Amino acid sequence: MRRTKPGAALRGLCLRLAAAGAALLAWGAAEAGDWSGRVLRVHDGDTLTLLRAGREVTVRLNEIDAPELDQPHGEAARRALVGLCLNRDASIHDQGVDKYDRTLGRVSCGGTDANAEQVKAGHAWFYAQYSQDAALRGYEAEARRRRIGLWSARNPQPPWEFRHMDGGTHREAQRGGLCGAKRTCGEMVDCGEALFYLQRCGVKRLDSDKDGVPCESLCQGASPSWP
Repeated sequence: MRRTKPGAALRGLCLRLAAAGAALLAWGAAEAGDWSGRVLRVHDGDTLTLLRAGREVTVRLNEIDAPELDQPHGEAARRALVGLCLNRDASIHDQGVDKYDRTLGRVSCGGTDANAEQVKAGHAWFYAQYSQDAALRGYEAEARRRRIGLWSARNPQPPWEFRHMDGGTHREAQRGGLCGAKRTCGEMVDCGEALFYLQRCGVKRLDSDKDGVPCESLCQGASPSWP
């Protein structure tokens, strides 16, 4: 029986460990860098879901902040992002994750920088608290000057202020795609939350007459808007 010298065995083990480490580093770099996928859903003016290698990933467009769906211009901002990205291939410059486990990133749909386009067209604010991008700041200033999109209204309320009003907690949960344990209309804070639980969480009992509008006492005269 041929014996392996201890030194040779140790060197072999080191080589195998080094190779495994290199593979892990390469995998980590690929995960942290740019990637691409197909846009399946657009949730609002700055959030969408992509299919990446068979797995759904929710992406929050970084450095911008669009109106909430239940704010003025919220649905218009969502429709604008739908036009840019829905059912298209998109590339993501991955910039980490937020507290809702959404990927943060710059999103390019068909070669168009969706983050920048939303600000240019007046569908989102430049999120100065989380960005120092001078170009985005300039796009917002120009949209304000032209009074286009949300800037056609006088003194539009920024979404970060809106989210801290009464009911802000459930709006944050909506943005993160989080479904809680609520199941009845009596537990809903307002129509926006009822729509979220019906359309995103599948709580069908909220729409007893199956007309697409949940909790009529809260949503009378409203139209469903969550995709």
